[in-house]
Amino acid sequence: MATRALPEIDAQYRELREGAGLLDRSERATLELRGPEAAEFLQGQVTNEVVSLEPGQGCYAAMLNPKGRVLADLRILHAAPQRFLIDTEATALEAVLRDLRMYKIGRQVEVADTPERSVLSLIGPRSQEVADSALGIRVLGDEHSLSEAAGVVAVRTNLGIDLIADGDQAAELRERLLASGAQPVSLDAAEVVRIESGRPRHGLDMTEDNLPAEAGIVERAVSFTKGCYVGQEPVARMHYKGHPNRHLRGLRLSEQVYSGTALFASGKEVGRVTSPALSTALGPIALALVRREVSPGEEVSVGEAGPAATVVELPFGIS
Repeated sequence: MATRALPEIDAQYRELREGAGLLDRSERATLELRGPEAAEFLQGQVTNEVVSLEPGQGCYAAMLNPKGRVLADLRILHAAPQRFLIDTEATALEAVLRDLRMYKIGRQVEVADTPERSVLSLIGPRSQEVADSALGIRVLGDEHSLSEAAGVVAVRTNLGIDLIADGDQAAELRERLLASGAQPVSLDAAEVVRIESGRPRHGLDMTEDNLPAEAGIVERAVSFTKGCYVGQEPVARMHYKGHPNRHLRGLRLSEQVYSGTALFASGKEVGRVTSPALSTALGPIALALVRREVSPGEEVSVGEAGPAATVVELPFGIS
């Protein structure tokens, strides 16, 4: 397969904001659930509503441990009756497969790892146009809506269109997308856009140490009317009776910083940088987990004597 040199990151950023950037999501892993009890089984394992999804619909959800901490976040796609596609961070796949296989005993459901599948992302306002030109495939509806043609599943995202295909199709699919006007971009460039949009990434901005409320994913990932699932009680208790000790916030920075750097206010550690970026539009920014007593608009220092940063609500306000 021919490779194409990547342009400078500012040009990649413009493509992501104005055109259709193409990224191979090798950091994502896929699996599949099949069987007459697949929907009901998933309903009891994840935080969001699954049984009401019709074929062609999907949702964002989390898998939790019994203490309500985030083991993984997932995209769940109802591809066909009795068939669900799931993708998650590759680093979380082992934990997801372990729990699904452990809890499915006695249920009419098959859990299949699908390492042969690839995920390609089209990011930017021309994503649908490129997908239509390359594949004749259109995705109608909101985020997580999906359409399937010629073995390729196209899924609407908050930033464009994702394409899930078998590995033997991926190289040809990539070339067709490039020929239809997509431009290759790097993960570093795509991460800038993710951070600007305020979307946390598992393993960086949320881990098994965090409740969904701390990571800011409750509105997108949690149903409070669906019934029982693993880790439900701590999440419901936090929602109705408590307040998270930490919140995912944005930082507007005076200079670039490193992930993991501690944040301080009045000499006290109040958080940590989780995902930093140098935004073409905004300059140095970051996502950070910040203690709840630090409000948006307040200043913190990155490191005890480091550069100043202003805490802001997410997203950063770039559409």
